[in-house]
Amino acid sequence: MPIIYFDQAASSFPKPPTVANAVAKAINEYGANPGRGGHQLANDAASVIYETRVKLAKLFGEKDPKNVIFCHNATHALNQAIMGFNFNKGDHILSTSYEHNSVRRPLEYLKKQKGVKVTYLNSNHNGYISREQLLKAISPGTKMIVATHGSNLTGTIFPIEMIGSVCKEKGITFLVDASQTAGILPIHMGEMNIDMLAFPGHKGLLGPQGTGALIIKKSVELTPLFFGGTGSHSEEKDQPNVRPDRYESGTLNTPGIAGLSAGIDEVISRGIDNIFQHEWELTKYCLERLQKIAGVTFFGPDVDIKRLAVIPFIIDGTDVQEIAMIFDQHYQVALRAGLHCTPLAHETIGTLEGGTLRASFGLYNTIEEIDQWITMVEEIKESLMG
Repeated sequence: MPIIYFDQAASSFPKPPTVANAVAKAINEYGANPGRGGHQLANDAASVIYETRVKLAKLFGEKDPKNVIFCHNATHALNQAIMGFNFNKGDHILSTSYEHNSVRRPLEYLKKQKGVKVTYLNSNHNGYISREQLLKAISPGTKMIVATHGSNLTGTIFPIEMIGSVCKEKGITFLVDASQTAGILPIHMGEMNIDMLAFPGHKGLLGPQGTGALIIKKSVELTPLFFGGTGSHSEEKDQPNVRPDRYESGTLNTPGIAGLSAGIDEVISRGIDNIFQHEWELTKYCLERLQKIAGVTFFGPDVDIKRLAVIPFIIDGTDVQEIAMIFDQHYQVALRAGLHCTPLAHETIGTLEGGTLRASFGLYNTIEEIDQWITMVEEIKESLMG
């Protein structure tokens, strides 16, 4: 029996064949160091890097490709955005109670080390945050708002357009974590008033692991996380000020970025609206099936509220790790159990003590797979609970 892969929120799989081909081509045909030489192979590698930078800028509404900074993953990108910002003691950061640890832990570090104040804003289970609620939480010292675009636990989609408009009005820097939405929901940094956008390459953009990016508006200045060789301005003892070099010390992951470029092409070819619609249809169908099974509890937005293709659930009275093991070893279904690196969100929905199982769908999943999986859920529930 082929594996049913329902762990797309962690990393998309399978990848388009073009992604693997692009990675192999980079390794086999132009595996040189981009920007570190004037020979043809180095130029070929640099060309692929630049072309991918241009694609990402266009996809997310950034005018200047030089503001696209390649990172190892979204965690790297978020740390560069948060830890590199010029915060001082007493400054205030506003975030949400659905943030991943890649946001929360840097914020908690700043709270302890710099005396920065942090507020986590609650929304309801549908992701509703009102403008009035947001304005009330802002103080004169608020320097940044950090918000996830979509929850990796519940699939809740947050109103980043409204938040962005408030940030613009108040002169507050707006950082968006698009880990779950890049390549799945439309994002335009200009229209949404986003100052910094962090995302991985290996989820909705269908690229390889070890890729990601941070897009930084020209008006935002950050201190680099890393200092070192950039392939430019080598005569200077200080880190260069030019972008993207300032934030890209060391050799980039050229094969990974080549694969990411192919993944972006697939996303554009399919159409972001079409991708989301496919994933939403799978999710809504699955929710409708699950709610008919007594003894299964799922969390997140109401069934008729659009969400990302993420469903956290429990089989009442059972251990989530045990159920995940049964799915894996007996049924060959890959999904995740635990706290999903987002304890704040679990606290918000009341599942911090035991965690949840999480089924998450992607571009290549099908209704037939969900039907098979629902039968498995019913079998497991009956065998354990009667």
